[in-house]
Amino acid sequence: MLKHSELILNKDGSVFHLHLMPENISDKIILVGDQGRVAEIASLFSNVEFEVQNREFKTITGYYNNNRLTVISTGIGTDNIDIVINELDALANIDLEKRKIKKEIKSLDIVRIGTSGSLQSDILVNTFVVSKKSVGFDGMLNFYAISEKYCDLPFEKAFRHFTKWSSSLPSLYVVDASEVLLSKFHEKEFIKGVTISAPGFYGPQGRKLRLELAFPELNKKIEEFSFDNMRITNFEMESSAIYGLSKMLGHNALTICLIIANRVSLTANENYHDEMKKMIIRVLDKLTN
Repeated sequence: MLKHSELILNKDGSVFHLHLMPENISDKIILVGDQGRVAEIASLFSNVEFEVQNREFKTITGYYNNNRLTVISTGIGTDNIDIVINELDALANIDLEKRKIKKEIKSLDIVRIGTSGSLQSDILVNTFVVSKKSVGFDGMLNFYAISEKYCDLPFEKAFRHFTKWSSSLPSLYVVDASEVLLSKFHEKEFIKGVTISAPGFYGPQGRKLRLELAFPELNKKIEEFSFDNMRITNFEMESSAIYGLSKMLGHNALTICLIIANRVSLTANENYHDEMKKMIIRVLDKLTN
């Protein structure tokens, strides 16, 4: 039996942060960072059956193409992802009343739709990038036992060696996307790549404002790195934890990002909302057809 301090529930029996009950979620979950994007996606639903919000975690469950979908905003960062994935798994695989893990474990499909910055000159603004792998600069997955079993250790080793990864930085990890979900996005419009999840928007992604960078050449090394015909395509801030926790818990995970800035050519599209809507519709169609 899970102790109250480990599995905290609200007075109504819902999970602590998300304020959700098991019946409130679908087996198909869309994760977005921005609360506003939850409503944007839900506006495409034929009908909405449930809605709740607590802090940055806004959830709407409804129907698209006769498929039941749940959209949840996570806020920014892998620390929030640790909350969201663990609480979604608790809703699917723990009897909350008895506080016991269920005998039959359910697998969820978890897809992140987000924005990102390109790290290659030929991956232009407004491109759709599907993360075949994700590199975690945050070190979060290393707090869980046997995480190495779920990681691409040769890729990690090669990346550490090439970038001369400092021991003062968190221990990075690399996790693959779900092949089941990845296979749905085989068209050329979806560029396959390797995504880095950074534990910050400025320094960890090589942006300099008033503070000097400890490793000013890191982005250049990232751009030049390749391993097994794969290269680093983009920066964002959540997918590595989504991939790692999902794989360890037995869920399918995939991240699709719209490129809104190119860090090499120094170009950006601040008015990216029309392109985002196009991508959202394409992703929902692929997931529900």
